[in-house]
Amino acid sequence: MDAPHPDDVRLALRLADTADALTLRRFRAGDLRCRSKPDRTPVTDADTAVEAAVRRTLRAERPADAIAGEEGGGTVTGGRTWMVDPIDGTKNYLRGLPVWATLIALLDAGRPVLGVVSAPALRSRWWAARGAGALLRRAGAAPVPLRVSGVGRLADAYLSTTRTSTWHTFHSRPAYLALADACWEERAFGDFLQHCLVAEGVLDIAAEPVVAPWDVAAVRIVVEEAGGRCTDLRGGDPLRGTGALSANRELHRQALAILDRPPTGPAPDDHPPGEETPPP
Repeated sequence: MDAPHPDDVRLALRLADTADALTLRRFRAGDLRCRSKPDRTPVTDADTAVEAAVRRTLRAERPADAIAGEEGGGTVTGGRTWMVDPIDGTKNYLRGLPVWATLIALLDAGRPVLGVVSAPALRSRWWAARGAGALLRRAGAAPVPLRVSGVGRLADAYLSTTRTSTWHTFHSRPAYLALADACWEERAFGDFLQHCLVAEGVLDIAAEPVVAPWDVAAVRIVVEEAGGRCTDLRGGDPLRGTGALSANRELHRQALAILDRPPTGPAPDDHPPGEETPPP
């Protein structure tokens, strides 16, 4: 696994520029079109337009690389694979809430080596490349390096998740509540944002029980290059779809000791209506 070439970083940032233009144009549009996928999660015409545009550019400029995306599918290969989530936070996007982002990652041998998280309605973009650190740029400002917090005790930690009901379905609600009780404060910032805030050092722990690979590939390397850890809830690869836990290394160890227990909820096929299904 090699570090990405600077040209790959420039390409990923350019892809994010393209995505931002498309998503902002359709954000809060009166004629935004939406349908439900088989798992009952929404997809808008902006989602499909962004992924199509990213795929066109990658096929033209990186024809030897594989592509995998939330809307168009694809397989992660043993070589280089670009992964895209055109809009992470589609429900927010639909309701006119500004907390959503395009996630673009480059994987080499199945491991992220480059990630970009672009949230234009928040005027923020986070990105990282293997061995080069993580950066945040807000509109009108120069990029600044990211570093996870130095908090060392759960009793002093700020915790975030996406949706508490999914812990019952996909992992263990008692385990999550035990972690929340051990922490200083708990909120639900959700999705990409909570992991990026961990990388910034303003949140200490982000934990969620179910993610798809495209949900976590880009944020994983941002957290890791900011000095933290991003694994699943058992300490393994979060791209397997078995949850995601981001924190600095000491808090990650302490949180994992609480969360690393077998699921206690119903089988994934028995999820309540409206819940996300586990990724394949």
